[in-house]
Amino acid sequence: MTQDCKIDVRFYPPPPELHDCFTSIYRLELTVAPGARLCDWLQPEWGNLRIFSGDVPAAQMDGGPLLDDARISITGPSAVSARFELGTTRMWGIGFLPLGWARLIGRPAAAHANMLADAERHPAFARFAPLLGIFADPPDDAAEYARIVAALQPFDRPVADAARIRAVHAAMVELGLATVAEFAARAGMTVRTLERICRRHFGFPPKLLLRRQRFMRSLAAWMLGGMGRWTPAIDELYTDQAHFNRDFHAFMGMSPSTYAALPHPILSAFMEQRARTWGSAAQTLDRPGTVHDAAA
Repeated sequence: MTQDCKIDVRFYPPPPELHDCFTSIYRLELTVAPGARLCDWLQPEWGNLRIFSGDVPAAQMDGGPLLDDARISITGPSAVSARFELGTTRMWGIGFLPLGWARLIGRPAAAHANMLADAERHPAFARFAPLLGIFADPPDDAAEYARIVAALQPFDRPVADAARIRAVHAAMVELGLATVAEFAARAGMTVRTLERICRRHFGFPPKLLLRRQRFMRSLAAWMLGGMGRWTPAIDELYTDQAHFNRDFHAFMGMSPSTYAALPHPILSAFMEQRARTWGSAAQTLDRPGTVHDAAA
């Protein structure tokens, strides 16, 4: 396994009519030595479609089966890490916000939580297989992006819970949100309704979503802060280092020190570029319906 590589990442805004459906549409060009592969770990995130031209990843959700031959992979919303190995490739990714999952996927998010699957072979997602035809020769970001948008637009459907999804998402990303009762109050609904909306459209119960937000704020701060000491990055809602360590094990399947000792060539490049151009380092930290004007 090598970490010598060339990584080029670009993030593109969703089209205006789908701006509240996607975190972003992003393109990766990865170049490594012939036969070499990089290793990295995906962090907890919202659902994603990833389409590959070139090497395809060998990937595995923590505790899940290995997927090593998918040209188009789909992940559900996750609360665990995913280890992957990847060689020279060109990839497009589509990150679904919870409202986007509801509008374009149209299936209960909880039923697909922590899922990693081959979209071509999965009966619920095979309709996305035509996305494999997006790649241009020679590569052309603008043309490929246009094909992605054209392929996705027919799947957009109205959702009865749209206003509630937006309200829950807007409340969830607020800083200092510590309890489910406070979460429900800020979202303007009962705890029972919040539980239903969170499980169906966000994939997890509200208590776990709050834990994931707290954890991802800490992990993003650490990665953008030079990946040195953990203490300055730990969110204020953690009671102490041991509290953070327990969450780290739960979400990443390892200790903070183990994670810090590993190389993160792809994720660090993604998060740095994302924070610079998008304003947030991770999908889970995106606010719903944010409109971005330019790619970078």
